[in-house]
Order: sequence, then C-alpha cells, then structure tokens
Amino acid sequence: MNPLRILIIFLLFYLLFRLLIGKSKKGPTKSGSESLPTQDVLVEDPICKVCVPKKQALTLKDNDKIVYFCSIECREKFIATKGANR
Repeated sequence: MNPLRILIIFLLFYLLFRLLIGKSKKGPTKSGSESLPTQDVLVEDPICKVCVPKKQALTLKDNDKIVYFCSIECREKFIATKGANR
C-alpha cells in the first residue's frame, strides 16, 4: 500500500468519526418544550381574510369576543360596518 492510500483511508475514517461523534456532542440542551422555539398562532382578519401572527395583530373586543385585524384600516372598516348593521 502506498502512503497516499493510507492517508486517504485515514482521512475517511476521521471524517466518519467526526460525523458520528459530532452529533452527540451538541452541548447541554434544555429538556421538554423549552428547547423548541415558541410558535405564534395565526389568526384571520375578518375583513380582508389575511392570516397574521396573533402577537402582531390588532385587537378589538366585540360582544365578549376578541377580533383580530391585520391593520388599522381593516379594524376601522369593521367598526364602520358593525355600526351600520346596528
């Protein structure tokens, strides 16, 4: 066996070793759902039917129900149409 083959085989074993061992050495992780990033729920705007993250949506309390909006314009349009229906 020539030295180049030995070097290539050694390199392949080293890379395989790093791939197998490297995955188990990720460091300490938190257990449970704390290690996962928090997900935000999407809510639908009743006027334009756009889905927006609940944390970023504008809200309006309507008869003990919270209504979510994508923008001020949609919220104002909802208020105007509700006022016209009453």
